[in-house]
Amino acid sequence: MAELALATPLVMGHRLTRLALGSASPTLRDRKEFHLMGAEKIAAYYESWNAMWVALFRANMGLVLSPFAFFQFWSSSHRRRVGLGILGAGLAPIHRRATANARRLRRRPVL
Repeated sequence: MAELALATPLVMGHRLTRLALGSASPTLRDRKEFHLMGAEKIAAYYESWNAMWVALFRANMGLVLSPFAFFQFWSSSHRRRVGLGILGAGLAPIHRRATANARRLRRRPVL
């Protein structure tokens, strides 16, 4: 979470600066970056929902297939762990893209 919280403002700052500087006549590099901004959000959205669905499916299958899982399910620590696992699976694609963008954009000068 901390890495994501640090990477997001860096990426947003770089992209918003490029958008402000190249708004009248964006370069080819700017147009590619602006296209990537939208395309990666759509891809991350679907990857995130898919990862959360798979994690939820696995948690449900574990509940169904284990004879003692039903009793374990009622403990709040188990429910919390399962819930955080599902949320973590959903954040993983977003984290992966944001940190990759931060590394990539850190190498490029804004101006």
